[in-house]
Amino acid sequence: QVQLVESGGGLVQAGASLRLSCAASGHSFSSAGMAWFRQAPGKEREFLATISWTRYYADSVKGRFTISRDNAKNTVYLQMNSLKPEDTAVYYCAATYKMGPVRINEYEYDYWGQGTQVTVSS
Repeated sequence: QVQLVESGGGLVQAGASLRLSCAASGHSFSSAGMAWFRQAPGKEREFLATISWTRYYADSVKGRFTISRDNAKNTVYLQMNSLKPEDTAVYYCAATYKMGPVRINEYEYDYWGQGTQVTVSS
């Protein structure tokens, strides 16, 4: 079993930056493909970024968000710059141990954190 705990969310003004963290425990973190998703009120959960043997970003955040990981700390990060009000959502990290191509779909991830709220005011 894998446990994921996100932190770092909060209320910021448009144009600000935030760094989200996701601490993992319970399994070999370095073997996991990790991802960040978000879900805004009334919308479906949206893929943002993944990191495994490569990094891949959704077009909506490419150039503003950066995913990284520290295997020694069992932690994955999402650096978010130039935040916009439309970035307001609950942000989730997810893990998968499936091998293969870059995974961007919610159903491809087996483990999820509880989420952290990010609110961007205009």
